[in-house]
Amino acid sequence: MSGTKESRMTIAAGAFALGGILLFVGLAGAALLGQSAGSAGGGPLFDAYIWRITRFTLLQASLSTLLAILFAIPVARALARQASFPGRIWVLRLLALPLGLPALVAALGLIEIWGRQGLLNRVLSAAGLEQPVSIYGLSGILIAHVFFNMPLAARLMLAGIERIPAEYWRTSANLGMGSFAIFRFIEWPVIRGLLPGIAGLIFMLCATSFTLVLTLGGGPAASTIEVAIYQALRFDFDPPRAIALSALQVALTGALLLVLKLIAPAPLEGETSGRAIRRFDGASGLSRLADRIWLILAVILVGLPFAAIAYSGSKADLVRLVSEPAFHRALAMSATIALVSATISVAIAALMIRTERLALAQRRPGAAPRLFAGTIGASTSFILLVPPVVLGAGWFLLLRPFGDVARFAPAVVVAINALMALPFVHRVLAPAMATHAARTARLAASLGIGGFHRLLWIDWPGLRKPLFVAFSFAMALSLGDLGAVALFGSEDMVTLPYLLYSRMGSYRTADAAGLALVLGLLCLVLTVLGTAGEERPPEGKST
Repeated sequence: MSGTKESRMTIAAGAFALGGILLFVGLAGAALLGQSAGSAGGGPLFDAYIWRITRFTLLQASLSTLLAILFAIPVARALARQASFPGRIWVLRLLALPLGLPALVAALGLIEIWGRQGLLNRVLSAAGLEQPVSIYGLSGILIAHVFFNMPLAARLMLAGIERIPAEYWRTSANLGMGSFAIFRFIEWPVIRGLLPGIAGLIFMLCATSFTLVLTLGGGPAASTIEVAIYQALRFDFDPPRAIALSALQVALTGALLLVLKLIAPAPLEGETSGRAIRRFDGASGLSRLADRIWLILAVILVGLPFAAIAYSGSKADLVRLVSEPAFHRALAMSATIALVSATISVAIAALMIRTERLALAQRRPGAAPRLFAGTIGASTSFILLVPPVVLGAGWFLLLRPFGDVARFAPAVVVAINALMALPFVHRVLAPAMATHAARTARLAASLGIGGFHRLLWIDWPGLRKPLFVAFSFAMALSLGDLGAVALFGSEDMVTLPYLLYSRMGSYRTADAAGLALVLGLLCLVLTVLGTAGEERPPEGKST
């Protein structure tokens, strides 16, 4: 355990970070409310339309979360059991791509496969079916959300399964446990401990989905609270209604997250000698067949839209496109914003996770430490409920009296992107840091190792892999962001997603397809870097 002085400094830094987050969000909301203080307002804040879209928001988010998790469990198990098949690392990298892909680009790829004139409907029409599949409406929203969130859930579950000590697998083999018994007694307790956090994160992503719902919803019947917030600010400029809708969204999703937190079991951390993990339950022919089927389905679901994007993008004049000065400026701006925002997000997440643990380090923590730790933990999730358009609009109003808002745009976009990536980074780092602390804290304390020496000799070797994964996720998210840039975009503030959006708006579809391909390749590079250490060592050798 850290010394008293070091613990106090860490807790103080965590409290400062929490205060900064609350202040950043609170000032944006206060600016929107202050802008409308003297206005008469335009009608009731809530009406029949709002209640209808609230029901639809909860329905589609619940179904999307359920489908993503049910699909992710067998995929994660298959990846964990089949640890050495050729191309495994590329399957992992493929599953990491949707997280960093701009939603608009992904929607275009999904339409190429599932749309009225897409690949699937062409195959069905050739088979003589008169009613093709429609991607618009609830079905399209569910397909898109599973495309985005199933890989995320599978990777988080896989990370948890791979942290199971090697001794568990040796014992299961000695006892002759079958596949179902291994799942019930070894894998399921770990997955069950992760489910509340994963389900809460996916539910928030689906409840706050904007671009996908706007593109694939098909009309007012399939609209969400997030879309209503955008309409209240963009078309009606009714800040009180937007703030009220944001509060409704936070209240509904926050209630669900509270329930999930209360029913979440305590994490199970087993002692281990650090030997290499070697599993024996995936060697049978039936197990291999089942795992291959699930992995093939996952690759088809995620890979086909990327193949469609690659096919459309290859038709563009890529040499001319990447030679344009506008592309060079957009690439430099996107890379700078992504690098800075990812660094800030990972640093804040690691600091807040450690602060939460230290606040509860006492044997019998009082009400104040528990409240502080709970607030720290909740803040990393609730930030996702604050629409980026609300943050952007609020800070636009705050900065307008100081002159040209474009001067402050990069800093505001960096801050918003760092906050939006915080829940993802937290989900990657929190379980890894908890396991690392359970295995090293007492030994480090007994040896008197702390501060920079512990960071260099103990924490960095043990947490390097999850830190790289979290950093690559955060960079990919920032690289593909359009929401924060949409309000501040100008000739001096152009990112790759904003340039793509501009080319689509001017009906330069070939250039848009080429930019989508470039963005996809950049996300692929980030996932390769983030998953560089995920190859398993040869069986029988120690890590």
